[in-house]
Amino acid sequence: MAQKDYYEALGVAKDASADDIKKAFRKLAVKYHPDRNQGDTAAEEKFKEINEAYAVLSDPEKRKKYDTFGSSDFHQQYSQEDIFRNFDFSGTFKDMGMGGGEDIFSRLFGGAFRKAGGGFRRGPQKGADLSLAVDIGFRDAAAGGERLVAFRRNGQREELKVKIPAGVDNGSRIRIAGKGSDGENGGPSGDLFLDIRVANDPVFTRDGGDLFVERTIRFSEACLGVSLEVPTLEEPKRIKVPAGIQPGTKIRLKGCGIKTLGSNAKGDLFVKISVHVPEGLNSSQRKLVEELAKAGL
Repeated sequence: MAQKDYYEALGVAKDASADDIKKAFRKLAVKYHPDRNQGDTAAEEKFKEINEAYAVLSDPEKRKKYDTFGSSDFHQQYSQEDIFRNFDFSGTFKDMGMGGGEDIFSRLFGGAFRKAGGGFRRGPQKGADLSLAVDIGFRDAAAGGERLVAFRRNGQREELKVKIPAGVDNGSRIRIAGKGSDGENGGPSGDLFLDIRVANDPVFTRDGGDLFVERTIRFSEACLGVSLEVPTLEEPKRIKVPAGIQPGTKIRLKGCGIKTLGSNAKGDLFVKISVHVPEGLNSSQRKLVEELAKAGL
């Protein structure tokens, strides 16, 4: 019930005495007890809410921090386990002549909680996952390989050699099992996630497994056709640009792109053709263009 007002939940003023808080809780606990409201989910949520409120406001230290920091900051410091630590749930209901305290608590707040030292604590819990941003080059992303990464785990600096699979892209996530924070109460460690950020390339752009490169040819070459050398990630290839090609046309080189994650097949390379129009002509060039214009070109 983070962000809710505990005083409002129990219907008491903020300067209410400990006895007033206890009386308000007992009255509401009887009203919303699950044994009296079987199958009523709204009553069950209200019951959970008032128990959490009472666990905080009945503890002088927790109440002081709640009053000092407010609901939002309080819940950033206190987990649900912290809130119910040392709270004698079963004893509270025994005093009220109502049994089944521990069973009700486990059912409402999850079987992961168990009785411990007069209060409740969670059973084995998986540790928190960690994330680390990893910057790699465009061509390294295409080829894959190994990378040494450094990160902090459980307050200590660690280094780990990880495999970067070929074809990773911006936003790809690599999971390293068991390299997150330690678990609690005997639980397993969390995982480490590498968030991949791929640098731009001065030659290629990428869309999934496909690569794109732009080449500019002269007007005469567009009219007559030309043989053109284009780069790939491995070695240059020569393509034939057909006569009469239009600006913006893409010529496809099958299988010259990048592998995508989970596939051994490569995408394609697309060569986008641009036609250069000179900004200035000398006298001889101008005469030739005028002749072309007269000829209908």
